[in-house]
Amino acid sequence: MLVNILNKTDAYYKKMTETPVARLIVRLGIPTTVSMLITSVYNMVDTYFVGTLGESPQGAIGVLFTLQSIIQAFAFMLGHGSGTYVSKELANKDTKRASAYVSTAFFLGGAIGIVFTVIGLLVLAPLMRLLGSTETILPYAKDYGMWVLISCPFMICSLILNNNLRYEGKAFYAMFGLGAGGILNMGMDYIFINICHLGVFGAGMATAISQIISFAILLVMFFCTAQSRIRFKYISRQGALYRQIFRTGFPSFVRQGLNSISSGLLNNLARSYGQKISDRMADIAIDGMTVVNRISNFVMCVGMGISQGLQPVASFNYQAKKYDRVLDGLWVTCLISLACVTVLGLPIIGAPKFFVELFQKETAVVDFATPAMRYAIFGQLFVPLFIPINMTYQSIRKPAMASFLALLRSGLLFIPILLIATAIGGLSGVQIAQPLSDILTALVSLPILIRFFRHIPKDEEQPEKHN
Repeated sequence: MLVNILNKTDAYYKKMTETPVARLIVRLGIPTTVSMLITSVYNMVDTYFVGTLGESPQGAIGVLFTLQSIIQAFAFMLGHGSGTYVSKELANKDTKRASAYVSTAFFLGGAIGIVFTVIGLLVLAPLMRLLGSTETILPYAKDYGMWVLISCPFMICSLILNNNLRYEGKAFYAMFGLGAGGILNMGMDYIFINICHLGVFGAGMATAISQIISFAILLVMFFCTAQSRIRFKYISRQGALYRQIFRTGFPSFVRQGLNSISSGLLNNLARSYGQKISDRMADIAIDGMTVVNRISNFVMCVGMGISQGLQPVASFNYQAKKYDRVLDGLWVTCLISLACVTVLGLPIIGAPKFFVELFQKETAVVDFATPAMRYAIFGQLFVPLFIPINMTYQSIRKPAMASFLALLRSGLLFIPILLIATAIGGLSGVQIAQPLSDILTALVSLPILIRFFRHIPKDEEQPEKHN
């Protein structure tokens, strides 16, 4: 048994340090990209089916996107924080220590999810209003939100399992778990909405069921394929281990958490400036931005997916002191992400109205969302200049710089831009705030990217002692 474990550990070490970097990143990045695209497609299908019910039901999807981002912020913090150290310990060939990180994150994530469920259900209506719901959207937001909260523990644990599988180089199994849930969700959306006529309540129930099934699949995949183990006995009592998980995962929490804050703020501003025109205009603005965000997130999934393929490669090789491979990996990831985002984005920039009308036929919503779509996708072209370097700093356990980069897009830049732009241009400011933030984030990140290329140590050198 011990010999078998050692052989698997040695084979994994050889794979991560000797496979050509470009091939390894593509091999790990494609399954991650596919799983993210499937999730994005199911979100768009959700938006499409709910959109057939009217503007207010579709607006509820945008409100609940904010809640899901909050949940995912905790999940990604624990998943990326533990996964980074799992990869580090596997590079050290210490599977017991790796098991301590993943077990601690898994059970802590489940506990946090249960707390979210209980508190969220107790304050459901005020929570939906806080996230930007109008009174006409509120009944639908409550129907969908109840199911999102019920599935919260499964969602958090699924993402922790998914990320730890990726950091162990098992991206295909991570893809299968999330992808199966996404495909199942699409099928149940059609059945519950079109056949059973359950409306938004049915869409939420489909989401909850798919999350639970996805969790079950990922758990089986983890137990069957991972080198580390999830056991109660491996839950750590060492405060230092918790601090390492939180510290290294904090950039992910910032990145995803600020997305939720920004999304909620955007919904509230869209509601506020829309209501100055009419109550219906508020729903139109929220609905339009929901469609725009779904499609732009689909494009961003490509850049994010390839970058997540870089994470285990950067983490493992940095620990193994293969610094040239980290450098090559970052360069390759930037180029591949830029090429993919450009290929996907240019057709949408050229015909934004066509893509909006795939999800919403209402003329007022289409008129509002069409220019916003073009702006949003143009901003996405700059994402490959800052997402890969952000994830690289996180993966090599430099959380201070990673957190700063994570703060830029959805916090330090986006929130002031959104407030200023809406104060000056009203609903037009809502449309342009995110793309302006993307462009400025890329400009700020570019010198940091260049500095990384110039200052990363050579293979025979020791790494710098900075954060």
